[in-house]
Amino acid sequence: MAEKKLELTSSGINALLLNGIYPPLPTPFDEKGALAFDRMKSNIEFLNQFDLRGYVIMGTNGEYVMLSIQEKLLVMEAARAVIPHDKFMIVGTGTQSTDETLFLTQKAAELGADAALVINPSYYKNQMSMESLVHHYRFVADNSPIPILIYNMPACTGIDMDAETIATIANHPNIMGVKDSSGNLVKIGTLRQQVGPGFQILAGSAGFLLPALTVGAVGGILALANIAPAQCIAVHRYYSEGRFKEAQNLQVRLIPINTAVTSKWGVPGLKAAMDSLGLYGGPVRSPLLPLSQDQKKILDAMLIKAGIKK
Repeated sequence: MAEKKLELTSSGINALLLNGIYPPLPTPFDEKGALAFDRMKSNIEFLNQFDLRGYVIMGTNGEYVMLSIQEKLLVMEAARAVIPHDKFMIVGTGTQSTDETLFLTQKAAELGADAALVINPSYYKNQMSMESLVHHYRFVADNSPIPILIYNMPACTGIDMDAETIATIANHPNIMGVKDSSGNLVKIGTLRQQVGPGFQILAGSAGFLLPALTVGAVGGILALANIAPAQCIAVHRYYSEGRFKEAQNLQVRLIPINTAVTSKWGVPGLKAAMDSLGLYGGPVRSPLLPLSQDQKKILDAMLIKAGIKK
C-alpha cells in the first residue's frame, strides 16, 4: 500500500490525494443492539489485506443516522485504532444542523480522521437553496481542521445537488472533493469541467464506477468494496492501466450484486452478504429489518454468480 500523499493546491492548502477505492464500513451491532467493536476490528483487519486507499466510517452504510452522538465518537475512536495510518479514515459528520455538523467534524479531527464526508441537510428540503447549502458547507469548511468532502446522496436526502451547486461549494480551499451517489454521469462530467484539477470526484456506487472514471472520477466510495474489495480495486486498476475490455467485463459482472446490496436491499442486504462470506454483518437497527431466509438464498446465489462466493 502506498503511503498517504498530499499535493499543494493553487490555494496553498495540502489536499489528500484520494485516488483509489474506499469501503463505507457498516457499523456492527451485537444481538442486544450495542456497538460490537471486536467485530469492527475483525472486519477491518480482513479488509487491510487489500490495496484499499482507505475507509469511510459513519456513512449511509454505517447507519449513522441511527447512532447517538456519543456512539459516533466511540466508533471514530475504535476505527482509528484499527485502521493503519497509511490508509485514510474519512468520517461522515453531516447532520441537519450546521453547528452539530461542525462539532462532529472537529471531534473527528481530534480523533484522527483525515477528512470529513458531509452530507447536505435535507429535512427542510424546500429551503435548501443553493445559497443555504453554500453557506452551510463554507461555514463548516472555514472552521474545520481537516478537509471536507461533499456527499450527494439524493436517494436518502431527496435532494440531488446539481453541478452548479457543487461547483459553487467547491470554490473553497478546504473543500477537496465530492462523493456523488446520483449515478448521473452527465453531471459528473459537467462538474469535472467546471472545477479545478485539485477538486476530486469519487463515485458513490460500484454500479457506475467505470463510467464515472471515464468522465473524471478518481476512485469510489463503494458499498460493494466491503464484500468484493479485490474486484472493485481491479476495475480501478484496469482502467488506470488502459485495460478497458477487462475493466468493462468486470464492471458488468458486478452490477447485479451491487444493486442487491445498495438500491434493492440496502444495509440489510450488505450485512447479510457479509455474514454469508464469513465476515460480520450482524443485526441492523430498527426500523430497518433483516432479510428473510428466501431473500438470503437469492443473495447467496447472486454472490456465487458474481464470483465473490464459491
